[in-house]
Amino acid sequence: MTTTDSRPARIDFGRPITTFSIGGVSGRIDLRVVSVVTILAVLTVVVAVVSLMLGDYHMTLEQIWKAIVGGGDPLDRTVVMNMRMPRITLAVLLGIALGISGAIIQSLTKNPLGSPDVIGFNTGAYTGVLLLTLVMHSSDTQKSYAALAGGILTALAVYLLAYKRGVQGFRLIIVGIAVSAMLSSLNTYLVLVADLDDAMYAAAWGAGTLNGTQWGQTRAAAVAIAVILVLLLPLSRRMGMLEMGDDAARALGIRTEPTRLALLVLGVALTAVATAAAGPISFVALAAPQLARRLTGSPGVALIPAAAMGALMLVFSDVLAERLFAPTKLPVGVVTVSIGGVYLMYLIARESRKQ
Repeated sequence: MTTTDSRPARIDFGRPITTFSIGGVSGRIDLRVVSVVTILAVLTVVVAVVSLMLGDYHMTLEQIWKAIVGGGDPLDRTVVMNMRMPRITLAVLLGIALGISGAIIQSLTKNPLGSPDVIGFNTGAYTGVLLLTLVMHSSDTQKSYAALAGGILTALAVYLLAYKRGVQGFRLIIVGIAVSAMLSSLNTYLVLVADLDDAMYAAAWGAGTLNGTQWGQTRAAAVAIAVILVLLLPLSRRMGMLEMGDDAARALGIRTEPTRLALLVLGVALTAVATAAAGPISFVALAAPQLARRLTGSPGVALIPAAAMGALMLVFSDVLAERLFAPTKLPVGVVTVSIGGVYLMYLIARESRKQ
């Protein structure tokens, strides 16, 4: 590795930048973004370790370490590796997925209120699962396909209804809110007419819960998220170009509508994976990108800081859900809704003052 300029440079808005060259490929690193992401990752690990320690069976750091490396008491290994670790790992993965999904939607809409749960993609994924479980009585193993189908069909419906010589962010949000309201009514109806046991299961799962997570769920979510992120990688740079406006993006050779639709589908797919794994978890996708943007001071919505913030938010919310009313374990969605509701009121008030 050769460094073309080892000293931090500054661009016009005062951000520390380091330029580099690796194998003839040059680039720039935003040191503030790297610092924020590192701090968020460290905090996520700290909260995860605390979560491993807490519970009816309290554990020390030494016990946790021995259990992770395969030593220690068999009971410790069972508690750490089979009961607590799958849940924490899934919380991190879904937090990353929701943070990135929210960042994509907010970038496309150019609006901090744009997120999968506000626009209705969460609700559509939930509708797909409800139709599968309550109407078709299919197995739980097909939930991921139903959530993906429901979310993508909802996204396509919103896209087509909002399309008018292209898709404008505000129009997409308004149409999405309307579609979400209709789907919420359908979801309520499905739960009301279902058998009591099915309705209770659907209502509990619909709150968004990580209770009872097993390694099978975590592995399936990890594979699905990894595949989506690989597909997203070549589009991530184009996302920033779209934020400059369609005319500027076209001048740079970007096919705006196909690129926008592809990003929309991938963002919805990340939300659908989270919904299939744990139910609809609200407000993480809304808040994580904006909180990360404020910490990094970035002019646009960045994917990696949003992912790191989403992971921290969901892991922390899950700790609160587990311990706030112990021994009763709340669905993590109840905590994220409570925190996110306060944030949403602040966001709406702030946006209103701009008018």
